[in-house]
Amino acid sequence: MTTPIATLIDIAPSLGRRGLEAAVNEADKLDLTDPERLRAALDAVVPRAGTATLREILDRRTFVLTESQLERRLLPLARRAGLPRPETGARVNGFKVDFHWPALGLIVETDGLRYHRTPAQQTTDRLRDQVQTAAGLTVLRFTHAQVAHEPEHVTATLRAVSRRRRP
Repeated sequence: MTTPIATLIDIAPSLGRRGLEAAVNEADKLDLTDPERLRAALDAVVPRAGTATLREILDRRTFVLTESQLERRLLPLARRAGLPRPETGARVNGFKVDFHWPALGLIVETDGLRYHRTPAQQTTDRLRDQVQTAAGLTVLRFTHAQVAHEPEHVTATLRAVSRRRRP
């Protein structure tokens, strides 16, 4: 008998990248483990075949930065996109938002898995987005993985949306 985490580590070398990612997703879906616990377990095992691939898969999907660090990582991307300095932590239509550009009618939220993982929190996030959209604002959400590993996409999206929203 073995734990789900040990099983995932054991089968990592025999599965291709897609198969391993599917196995991790399935274990998460079945509540056998979650990406954060699995990633922490990898730090405790001696590296062996498959652990590097598993670590790479998890690093793209787990929240490894604090909320403020994730937000700090987004700011240079917004500057590169040509956006002015945003209001941060502002209350807009009754909700605290990560970034707000009032002149553009733009709100940006950075979503780490730690705070945006559960169905209840995702429902709250959707409600917030709907309230802001109904008020005529554009809401963009970027995940930790996007900010950390796809900065060009984040910058291009911010640039395109801000051009459309300029008065």
